[in-house]
Formats: sequence, structure tokens, C-alpha cells
Amino acid sequence: MLGKTRRAEARSLLEDYSARIRRYAEVDLVELKDGSAASLRNFKPDSAAQLVLLDAAGVQFTSAQFARWLGEMRDRGAPQLVFLCGDAQGFPEALRLKVRHKFSLSTLTMPHEFARVVLAEQVYRAFSILAGHPYAK
Repeated sequence: MLGKTRRAEARSLLEDYSARIRRYAEVDLVELKDGSAASLRNFKPDSAAQLVLLDAAGVQFTSAQFARWLGEMRDRGAPQLVFLCGDAQGFPEALRLKVRHKFSLSTLTMPHEFARVVLAEQVYRAFSILAGHPYAK
């Protein structure tokens, strides 16, 4: 994530959903200072990681479609999924060009801190759907 999650309410929800996701998968929340070249040098995902950029022009899914996609990634043996959440300025074009998967959470504009919470909730919902838990209904 570019920038800090400053609002206590958003941070609390993000931590809550991250704890829920940990029932199904490892989760690391990494906040980079910004999208500068110096800050992005600290971003070193596994070379086999599947990068997913949150982007207003990206593909939109229903929750069920997203769960299917997540399940397919899991079943194909993707060692790591890295969801990239930008700040108000988004991501540098050089990084955007390297990313194969671009998803949009909504056609609505939302603050980046809220988008992080929505993403975490949808990842948790997807794992719940895949596990057949009633949360998703």
C-alpha cells in the first residue's frame, strides 16, 4: 500500500479483516511511504508472485467471480498474490506496465484508505465463499 492508513477506524477494520484472512492464508500488510522510486525500491515481491493492481480502469468482478479467480490462483499453485493499493496519486506508470492483473473495486471513487478495507473484506469474503461458510450469503 502506498501511504499510511492514518484513520484509526480504517486501520481497525483492516486489521480485523486481515486477522480473519489469516484463517485461510498468510497475510502481510506493507505500507510504503509513497510511490517514489526510492520508496518502491523497498517493494520486492517474490519473482513468482502474481501482482494485482487496484485500478479504476481494471476488471470488475462480483464477489462470486472474485472468489472463483482467487480459487483458480490457489489451485494453480500461485505462491503469492500481491495486491497493490495506491494512494491518492495512484502508482507510477513504470510499475503499472509491469502488472498483469488490474482490478477495479467499483466504478465509484473512494478514498484509498477505504479501498484497502473493501479489498480486505472482499478477500475474506472470497475465502469464505471457497470454504462454503455462510458469511458470504
